[in-house]
Amino acid sequence: MPQPVWIVLFAIGGLVLLAAFAIVARFFRLYIQSVTTGAGIGIFDLLRMTFRKVNPTVIVRSKIMATQAGLTDEEGVTTRALEAHYMAGGNVPLVIRSMIAARKAKIIELGFKKATAIDLAGRNILEAVQTSVYPRVIDCPAKNSKRPSLDAIAKDGIQLKVKARVTVRANLDQLIGGATEETIVARVGEGIVSTIGSAASHKDVLENPDRISKAVLARRLDSQTAFEIVSIDIADIDVGDNIGARLQADQAEADTRVARANAEGRRAMAVSQEQENIAGIEEMRAKLVEAEAEVPRAMAEAFHTGKLGILDYYRLRNVQADTDMRESIATAK
Repeated sequence: MPQPVWIVLFAIGGLVLLAAFAIVARFFRLYIQSVTTGAGIGIFDLLRMTFRKVNPTVIVRSKIMATQAGLTDEEGVTTRALEAHYMAGGNVPLVIRSMIAARKAKIIELGFKKATAIDLAGRNILEAVQTSVYPRVIDCPAKNSKRPSLDAIAKDGIQLKVKARVTVRANLDQLIGGATEETIVARVGEGIVSTIGSAASHKDVLENPDRISKAVLARRLDSQTAFEIVSIDIADIDVGDNIGARLQADQAEADTRVARANAEGRRAMAVSQEQENIAGIEEMRAKLVEAEAEVPRAMAEAFHTGKLGILDYYRLRNVQADTDMRESIATAK
């Protein structure tokens, strides 16, 4: 064989050995970790991950955690499944840690498919598992709310100001598509207000605050939510204003204003009637003056026709003078 061919073969072999050495040098630490822990990930698997743009470190460490915790391939925690979840944009270490936490708690059944589905849905699966193990306490109303308490009015008109604490546990079966904490707070607030509003007296609520908790829990407020309500505790309850008395006072004030308006209307009508009467009196006076103006004319006619003599005229004047004197005396008294 010609010497140039041997040179080419040696060059190719050298490149192959160099590439193999580079691959081994790059993945040697991960390969040793996989072999010593029984993860079952080989060199070619690590090389395949590199070609598929999968971070081998994340997959190896996640598989090691799963293997050490007793999560086997039969449960769906395979290398290919981890790679697929990584390529789908999921958080592989978080899923494995959540499954380990659920396994250690021994009160939650969490499979790999459900964990990956919850993770891809955008929920923090590890936080959900932790909330299932250690229930969370939610303030109602929330601490960042503009109102410091839930205000409700009993049937006797007394206002009660209530602060409640809701203990919830994550419901993994409804975590995808389930309502969040805000819905729980809103529903609990609605239930508390409704329960107080149906009470005959505020004293009944003060004597037995647990009636609020029992009534609210009986409504199954955690339906279609990502949580399960464990308990509802009344942290504080105070007596507020007498809203019923205030409303009655406002109603009385409104009735007073209506009565005043009606009285003012009647007064205006009376004033109008008075003015009409005054106008009528003036009209009658005008007619009287007009009639008095006819008297001299009638007397002149009587003198002319001889129906009235001079003695009759003086007698009439004496009667008028006597009448005027009597009127002046009566006026002076």
